[in-house]
Amino acid sequence: MAIAIYPGSFDPVHNGHLDVIERAAHIFDRVIVAVFANAAKRPLFDAGVRVAMVREATEAWQNVTVEEGHGLLVNYARAQGATVIIRGLRAVLDFDYEFQFALMNKKMAPDIETIFMLTSESHAYLSSTLIKELASYHADVASLVPEPVNRRLRQYFARNE
Repeated sequence: MAIAIYPGSFDPVHNGHLDVIERAAHIFDRVIVAVFANAAKRPLFDAGVRVAMVREATEAWQNVTVEEGHGLLVNYARAQGATVIIRGLRAVLDFDYEFQFALMNKKMAPDIETIFMLTSESHAYLSSTLIKELASYHADVASLVPEPVNRRLRQYFARNE
């Protein structure tokens, strides 16, 4: 059984992420979407809310599970029985960043492969940072995120004005 991990902070999950998850679900027997904390980022939503949003957005795919990830990614992947780490790429800028991590992961865990998946062209411009900024100005982001995420963004920024 081929198990893949798709890690990220998913703050919030958007249609570009879902594009990668859906395509990975067609390739692997099981895809674990692992919601990790990113020390370099200050999340808008806590981990429990981010897990809930990703679960709602991926419930149609039976072989996709969503969990909160902890610790070093390669150790987490091994504990889950995963042999593949999936990373989404939007542009060349992403590749440089992701390439460094992939090489370090390979050094620490030669038995785990990293696979880069290009997001579809229609989602290549999306980032969680951009979506949060737009939502903070009450811009309509409904076409960029799943409805439960859109609802939570509207609620968050309505409360925190």
